[in-house]
Amino acid sequence: MTRILIPTGALGLGYDQTALMRGVAAGPDLIAIDGGSTDSGPSYLGRGVSKYTRASTKGEWAGLIRARAQAGCPLIIGTAGTCGTDSTVDWLVDITREILAEEGLTATIATLKSQQSALGDLTPLPGAPDVDAGIIDQCTNIVALAGAEQIQAALNTGADIIIAGRTTDTATIAALPLQNGDHAGGAWHGAKIGECGAFCATNPQSGVIQLDFDTTGFTITPLADGARATPHTVSAHMLYENSDPYILYEPGGHLDVTQAKYHAVSDRAVRVEGAAWVPSETYTVKVEGARVVGYQTIIMATIRDPHYVANVQAWCDDIAALHAEKVTRRMGQVDHTTELRIIGHSATLGGLETLPATAHEVGVLGIVTAQTQEDARAIAMLLNPYLLHHPLTQDEPMPTFAFPFSPAETDRGPVYGFALHHVMSLSDPMSAFRLEVLS
Repeated sequence: MTRILIPTGALGLGYDQTALMRGVAAGPDLIAIDGGSTDSGPSYLGRGVSKYTRASTKGEWAGLIRARAQAGCPLIIGTAGTCGTDSTVDWLVDITREILAEEGLTATIATLKSQQSALGDLTPLPGAPDVDAGIIDQCTNIVALAGAEQIQAALNTGADIIIAGRTTDTATIAALPLQNGDHAGGAWHGAKIGECGAFCATNPQSGVIQLDFDTTGFTITPLADGARATPHTVSAHMLYENSDPYILYEPGGHLDVTQAKYHAVSDRAVRVEGAAWVPSETYTVKVEGARVVGYQTIIMATIRDPHYVANVQAWCDDIAALHAEKVTRRMGQVDHTTELRIIGHSATLGGLETLPATAHEVGVLGIVTAQTQEDARAIAMLLNPYLLHHPLTQDEPMPTFAFPFSPAETDRGPVYGFALHHVMSLSDPMSAFRLEVLS
């Protein structure tokens, strides 16, 4: 049996200290946590920075380093610093060394780096953008997602603390039970269920869970007071961030949970068996890349006049047409986009919104994206008088709306976009990754 303790869904989200100590007392073989993912968009990968503050990360990581020392088992983090670039791995190494010195602790640190300087044979995934050498060269950072094989290599160094670059969400959990000979389908299935901590429990914010793997499946137990796993909460997690509730692709194969069975073994724990691991003929890893796609300036107005709130879409459509004409007249054929998103009305779905708007006030957010910051700011400044004073009809008095900020225009700087949604074939799983044990 292999016991893995998962403190929370991601370092930076917080965890229940009392529940964590319960897990430590239960004798885990590994403490595993995720550092982040692409959930918050391409900017963090593009810039190679964490979405969480250093202070927040250090505070939570220090608690896990102390827990590791008490448990006497390895501690591993995947996708360090949200995006898993070399820079965020080094950032967390620096934090780790600082914590060890302050706590008077010693530990061997291993790093598994995932950043790519050159790419091999790429195969596009469904919906992948067209790429060429020029687009790849424009990427500020490209990472490959490590799987179980790379994590096993890191564990085999004997390091106390493993800081990994970009990994799949499941790899840091599945690697050890797979290496220990536990059920392969159960190892990957349990890793998928446990990747986000207590998201698979009745109290998803409670964080800490325990996964016990063996030769036929796995058992999941939330450890916080008031948190329970049920067959429903556990099975439902296969829908989380997954286009197919039965199939999950990983480096080296895919998980098939079509025949999985879930049953409660106590008032808080669930036993799962029946998942299958299907190896692939070719070993592939997913690659992610981000590049600068423009520069952005935003401007916002708030509207409370019932007449304008009721007709805000028509007002925005009129402004959009007049503004586009003015930009061309004043600046020529400048490459740009201008969006007007109606906050409180249809800001999320835009034209796909089907529910009638009932707000008594709305915000209109102008988003201008251009190839330079100067162009974006100039175009937003041309939008400014329309958002402040534009009337619905020529016959009514000139209105005045509210800008929440002065100046009204705010430069957001470079805007990043994902450039890669591909898999890369590897003859050796470690060929795209770099493993180092630090002194």
